[in-house]
Amino acid sequence: MKRTIAVLGGDMRQVCLARLLLEDGLDVVSWGLEQGDGPNPAPLNQALEAGLVLLPLPVCRAGNLNLPLTDTELGAEQLWPRLRYDQLLLGGMTEELSGRLMTDFGLTLLDYYDREETQIANAVPTAEGALQLAMEATDRTIHASRCLIIGYGRIGKLLARMLPALGARTAVSARRYSDLAWIEATGCRGLRTAALAGELGEFDLIFNTVPSLVLDGSRLRETKADCVILELASAPGGVDFDAARALGRRVIRAPGLPGKVAPRSAAAAIRDSVYHILEERGEPI
Repeated sequence: MKRTIAVLGGDMRQVCLARLLLEDGLDVVSWGLEQGDGPNPAPLNQALEAGLVLLPLPVCRAGNLNLPLTDTELGAEQLWPRLRYDQLLLGGMTEELSGRLMTDFGLTLLDYYDREETQIANAVPTAEGALQLAMEATDRTIHASRCLIIGYGRIGKLLARMLPALGARTAVSARRYSDLAWIEATGCRGLRTAALAGELGEFDLIFNTVPSLVLDGSRLRETKADCVILELASAPGGVDFDAARALGRRVIRAPGLPGKVAPRSAAAAIRDSVYHILEERGEPI
């Protein structure tokens, strides 16, 4: 007998995730997804009986389960006592939550987002979505634009391939000398992230992927008045937004791009991560 999978809350990624699991022939119910037309909706009591519970990405916001597609609120502290020790919970960006739930409630919560294959798969729609935003935000083509990518992680690496392919004059900043060597080897100009002062005045577009302050007031002052800055990093980000506002610089915050621009692709990455976790645990799907 197949175990039921419950998809609880989240955005359009979770709606698409529930649909993908159904397409794979699994027994799926959803809750908290009605505004996204989540498939097989069920009352919360029924959903909480499932053997495998898939929680949102991120699991919580401000102490509540992340529920952007319903008018219902559910406090996380109200949810945990209603779950059983023999259920497997999978969620995204669980951070310190997993250990506390095991200690306080005896629950097993694993992070489907904290896997390299999932992070890479999610970087693709983030990079593509950033290009879409850049095209919409400027009155020039990406071709021949002077672009700076701050950071050479997953998203930075993808942008460093995509922007030159569109004809952009691309520079990439990094901390490690090994990364700078790879940046130069791929045909981009390499800059040290710690030494960007004096280098920022030429760029039309800046893509920040570093989640700590890089573009402070003094560095923002160097940028062109019509430069567009895209903030792609997770909170707290790398841009001083107050300073940017005071200087009249345009900064576009772009959190959660995979769920906005390519929810089905983002959901497929989560589905694959769930399958990988179950395989590694030796559990049937």
